[in-house]
Amino acid sequence: MSDTIVGIDLGTTNSEIAVVRDGRIEVITIENGVPMLPSVVGLGEDHALLVGAAARNQYVLHPERTIRSIKRRMGEATRLQLGDKQYSPPEISAMILLRLKKIAQAHLGAAVQRAVITVPAYFSDAQRQATREAGEIAGLEVVRIINEPTAAALAYGAHRRADAQAPAKVSRKSLVYDLGGGTFDVSVVNMEGDLVEVLASHGNNRLGGDDFDRCIVDFVLAHLARTDGIDAATAVASPIAMARLQRAAEAGKIALSERPYATLAEEFLFEKDGAPVHLSLEISRHEYEALIEPYITETMDAVHVALSGAKLTVSDLDEVLLVGGATRTPMVARLLEALTGIAPHGEINPDLCVAMGAAIQGQTIAGGASPMVLIDVTPYTFGTSSFGILDGREYPYCFVPLIRSNTPIPASRSDVFYTMYDNQVEVDVTVFQGEAPDALDNIEIGRFLVEGLREVPAGNPIVLDFSIDINGILQVRASEKKTGLQYAITIENAISRFEDGKLNEARGRIRAMFDDDTALPVDTDVDAKDDETQPDAGRLEHRRSIVEAEALIEKAERLLKTAGADDREDLIDNIEAVRDAMASDTAQADAELQKAMAALADVLYYLD
Repeated sequence: MSDTIVGIDLGTTNSEIAVVRDGRIEVITIENGVPMLPSVVGLGEDHALLVGAAARNQYVLHPERTIRSIKRRMGEATRLQLGDKQYSPPEISAMILLRLKKIAQAHLGAAVQRAVITVPAYFSDAQRQATREAGEIAGLEVVRIINEPTAAALAYGAHRRADAQAPAKVSRKSLVYDLGGGTFDVSVVNMEGDLVEVLASHGNNRLGGDDFDRCIVDFVLAHLARTDGIDAATAVASPIAMARLQRAAEAGKIALSERPYATLAEEFLFEKDGAPVHLSLEISRHEYEALIEPYITETMDAVHVALSGAKLTVSDLDEVLLVGGATRTPMVARLLEALTGIAPHGEINPDLCVAMGAAIQGQTIAGGASPMVLIDVTPYTFGTSSFGILDGREYPYCFVPLIRSNTPIPASRSDVFYTMYDNQVEVDVTVFQGEAPDALDNIEIGRFLVEGLREVPAGNPIVLDFSIDINGILQVRASEKKTGLQYAITIENAISRFEDGKLNEARGRIRAMFDDDTALPVDTDVDAKDDETQPDAGRLEHRRSIVEAEALIEKAERLLKTAGADDREDLIDNIEAVRDAMASDTAQADAELQKAMAALADVLYYLD
């Protein structure tokens, strides 16, 4: 029996966890029949950890000991105060993940150790690293990080495959529009049979429902200034008042998705001249949409960018898929239909389809029955800087792209550079993310020094290799061509990344906060398995085979993009045979895996 790998949507506003069992996708209920866990963490009066609805409910009373929207802080080198201690964004996210993990274990009656976690397509490398780190702190092996629009496409693909009336091999060009609480992504996806292929992505990591809430809060503050003469600074200076305004704004936003008018109401905000200030203000959908129009317009512009990256036009689209709770805003569907001429789909709950797609990908990795094959792309261009000509003049920081945006991943690219002067013994390699021809206008995401070069005349060749893996994480290697002298770096948020030994310390600290909470089940089985650090020779050999098999599968999935129909079918069949063998728990598991790998290698040899 294959291991269970759960799928997790770690969201800005809410988070969900799902699993595939007996061929069915289950979004696991959190409590009281609700499948969503509010992504809020806090400390109660007794300093007990609160995660989810309890933390969200106390926010309006004690915002100073409650943290929300942590997803927007992922990848930042910052610490957040919670009680008398400070935590990094990955640690706060780990509290949410650990709560989800424990709920899933109680539901499944078994330990949960492995997960696929989704991130916005436009998440940077630092944000992806922070997400993986949060999973590790929560005691999860993050077997894959996939993009949220891609996960949603997987869910829709599975939904259609389950529909007996849907043609099995029809190619569909889909626009996946994902507008959540804190982030926005749009992806152009080709879905054909069991293949989900991302053609292009674009987005904004700081655009979402939180911004819509803020627009309503500003609307209220302007009203209070007009009618009661209350300066906005008075309200902003009160964390409790702002928390209550935030609550009223969010409730109003949700109401306006269903009704043309909503009343923003709070019985008490703060005192002015010894008298209580109340809130009761009607807002119309028309007023609300005027407030958020600049944000929605930006998302429509991003649709054009994604289509351009996919080398398609709106007339090439077959469907538009809505993902994320903020897509319930009627203006979104209305403008998308006006732009594309297609009525958007929303038959799968937009709040849940990302977790569902992550669970499907988890089942595939675990060797389950799902034959769906995923090909994703990198949304960013990665490169370095070099001396060259920019705007007609010599310039030392010309951007040299190596891996272009919308390149299918995993991907590797190399280029050669040369020393500038005689006897140059070191080279400073800087890695940038962006599109601007001036490297300094892009985002610097890593730097390392290559030292000990030969003392030779200028022109000593240095080979630079960029490799981005299936999780969208970048590795850079520089080597002196003549000697093989080599330096490498995995691009991650080195400022906030946990130092050696600190990750286990953080894991123990976060787990202890949960283990003290008797209301939550403690995963003692997982703790026992985490201590299995000395595998025997047979298990080690099997693990090596698994690693080799995963590399073969990655290569095969890359070739799917260019393979003909017959070759594609052979590739998919052999990929599934390898996955089945990887999941086998029979005595002949290694022999079966080696046989399946050899067959897949033969197909790859032929196609290469």
